[in-house]
Amino acid sequence: MKFNYLILICMLVVSSCSDDFLDKEPLSDVTPSTFFLKSSDLELYTNGFYRMFPSTSIYDGDERADNIIATTLSEEMRGARTVPTTGGGWDWEYLRDINYFLENYEKCEDEAAKLHYGGVAYFFRAYFYFEKLKRFGEVPYYEGTIEADDTESLQAPRESRQFITDKILEDLDRAIDNLNEEVQAYRITKYSALALKSRVGLYEGTYEKYRAISGYEKYLNAAVDASLELMEDSPYAVYSTGNTAEDYMNLFNSHDAQTAEVILSRQFSQTVAVDHNVNYYTTTSSYGRPGMPKDLVNSYLMADGSRFTDNAGYDQMFFTDEVQDRDPRLSQTIRTPGYTRKGESMALVPNLGATMTGYQLTKYVTEPVYDTYDESIGDLPILRFGEVLLNYAEAKAELGTLEQSDLDLSIQLLRNRVGMPAMNLSDANSDPDSFLEDQYPTVTGANKGVILEIRRERRIELYMENFRWDDIVRWKSGQTLIQPLRGMYFPGAGEYDLDSDGNIDVVLFEGDDPAGQMTGVQYIKIDSDVFFDENNLINPQPDFNTRSFDEERDYLYPIPRVELQLNPNLTQNPGWE
Repeated sequence: MKFNYLILICMLVVSSCSDDFLDKEPLSDVTPSTFFLKSSDLELYTNGFYRMFPSTSIYDGDERADNIIATTLSEEMRGARTVPTTGGGWDWEYLRDINYFLENYEKCEDEAAKLHYGGVAYFFRAYFYFEKLKRFGEVPYYEGTIEADDTESLQAPRESRQFITDKILEDLDRAIDNLNEEVQAYRITKYSALALKSRVGLYEGTYEKYRAISGYEKYLNAAVDASLELMEDSPYAVYSTGNTAEDYMNLFNSHDAQTAEVILSRQFSQTVAVDHNVNYYTTTSSYGRPGMPKDLVNSYLMADGSRFTDNAGYDQMFFTDEVQDRDPRLSQTIRTPGYTRKGESMALVPNLGATMTGYQLTKYVTEPVYDTYDESIGDLPILRFGEVLLNYAEAKAELGTLEQSDLDLSIQLLRNRVGMPAMNLSDANSDPDSFLEDQYPTVTGANKGVILEIRRERRIELYMENFRWDDIVRWKSGQTLIQPLRGMYFPGAGEYDLDSDGNIDVVLFEGDDPAGQMTGVQYIKIDSDVFFDENNLINPQPDFNTRSFDEERDYLYPIPRVELQLNPNLTQNPGWE
């Protein structure tokens, strides 16, 4: 049975998701005297925790940042966030449920079940606090349930980032020690906890390093250790069949999670009406029109490992030329000449009406039968081995302990999947990429070049997997978000062949609609359907360029006003007072 269905049962039995306060009482029929006695009780209760994972917004972190450009920019990109009265992510009901479970689960007589499901709960408490840490920074920390009249606990002050992170890692270590070791893409296992520890350690280690906070090294070392354990002592590997032209794409357009690499996934199925909208989102002209920005397209290396941006005139190169002989992940992430839908044989060019930049997304896209709104069923990854490899390489680079052998054990495995040449440590550091330097000006030191290359690799490999906003925050690279947003290059009005097959695919025109329009050709009106900048690059929308990022404020979210009134010991995040 799929866990989504079990969660629906658990929602009825365990908790009400409409309450927002720490003093929320579990439903009366879940009591220590009648529940927590059997393995099935522990399983049923912990199933409710899986609702914490993102579902259709798995790529939320890319939309909030500069990886996906749609018809409306996020509040984060526009610098338009305000202090909410309530809500705003300051919700604690899951923590209450988790702590209630941890106070009662040991009543179960099944020792193996106690170990495993206790580990599940510790994993989710770590996950809960990691999400709070990323959003708000310092927050109150609670290890037990709180009664409604416990004013002292309800008005607890915020704990330091280090305190919160140490508690997260403690919970993950407990989980690692007790969880079952198995390949199970839809359930928490020891490997899930190791992967999350790898993520947490890298996040906090770099967050603190780029803010000159002492002691960051222990978190980077935690990321290295957890990553290495997964790399050396787990059943996971980079998914590959040897087909360098399709394996990356097939990892994500599979209906079921590819368990060779995917450690934890969100499962979807039409059988129980649990669907998402990736196909509709990426293929229709009436829903967001998401596109890849040109600066990311420019970041993909040439197929021989050289830099695309070292080519003369790279920024005003026609589409069919710029996507030729590139890192194969580009043609497995956006529509390029020869692209066909899964299960189809007709080659398709980019639909300029369905993307704001001209670069139309294909990651996760499955057969056309799933194109209707909320009909997609492909599983969406939450934790995968590929991320762990990137975490390992980046943590070692930031620590200054990275060697060529480390790159060969990690990033090279990802490049092997698509037939890309090796990343060379000495070459990267002796000649840092100026294009990446402009994107990330805060990177310095002896490992500057390789850190930039790892960031390139991370952005490409983990595209649309909910990482970009978190990466920008931990790197203290907010100014990256206000750089120009651009799309495809077109010389001007005229007829264009987007796949070099000799047929016209797009007509860009000014003024009145052309007479005698050809069937199967896209007619795009300049300054109406599409805008261009002075260099003839698509400018998604002119008002997208009026953006701002406050370095003293915008890396954290504001605490709602009501919470500050209810708890006088809370302080507002800097810049949001």
